Amino acid sequence: MSKNNHIYGTRAIIEAINAGKEIGKIYLQKGLNNPLSKQLEGLVREHGISVSYVPQEKLYKLSDQNHQGAIATISPIQFADFEATAEAVLSLEKPALFLLLDQLTDVRNFGAIIRTAVCTGVDAIIIPKSGGAPVTDDTVKTSAGAIFNIPICKVDHIKDALFYLQGSGVKVVAATEKTEDSVYDIDYKPSMALVMGSEGKGVTPGVLKLVDHKAKLPMAGSISSLNVSVACGAFLYEIVRQRS
Repeated sequence: MSKNNHIYGTRAIIEAINAGKEIGKIYLQKGLNNPLSKQLEGLVREHGISVSYVPQEKLYKLSDQNHQGAIATISPIQFADFEATAEAVLSLEKPALFLLLDQLTDVRNFGAIIRTAVCTGVDAIIIPKSGGAPVTDDTVKTSAGAIFNIPICKVDHIKDALFYLQGSGVKVVAATEKTEDSVYDIDYKPSMALVMGSEGKGVTPGVLKLVDHKAKLPMAGSISSLNVSVACGAFLYEIVRQRS
């Protein structure tokens, strides 16, 4: 990220969190054990902020500023409230389309998915507060600015959003290889939510147990999987095709 989107120093990061700034991620030096670092760790847990514990050398690679063992990135966007966004979307006179990203980690994949989501009429994107890709300058760039045209909501856990949406009559479909059902076997015309998993592990087992349907893309040749942003695009355009 650009230096303008960095905060340096434990006390400055604490003040930023208390002031309500959207923190993307915090990098903390391993082994810190002082009252300020403990206070910061408490705030991280309270607010569900993504944190990585890294060696000092990593912090100096991120910045040559006097970081005092802590660097935070400020999110370039303001996240939307999940329940208010879902209520607004579900009040519209058309089938809703939500996209849930379960532990997606690559910021460029995130950006590419956002761009495709906007192009295919996704109403909102839901991500977990921790464990997923932060919104960075690379996310914004890869999305080609589309990130500013769609609500992105953070929830404590993807399961929280899943339960809420199912309780509101939304059908939830997970993209996964762990099924015999094809992407083309599902009816996407009603209000629905699509769950995409992480690049390496896919949708987490706990989430898979809760979805209404599982579907996979047909694969030919020796390669067994697609890049997650490409797979997401294939699913979303099947939804577009059915709803057209």
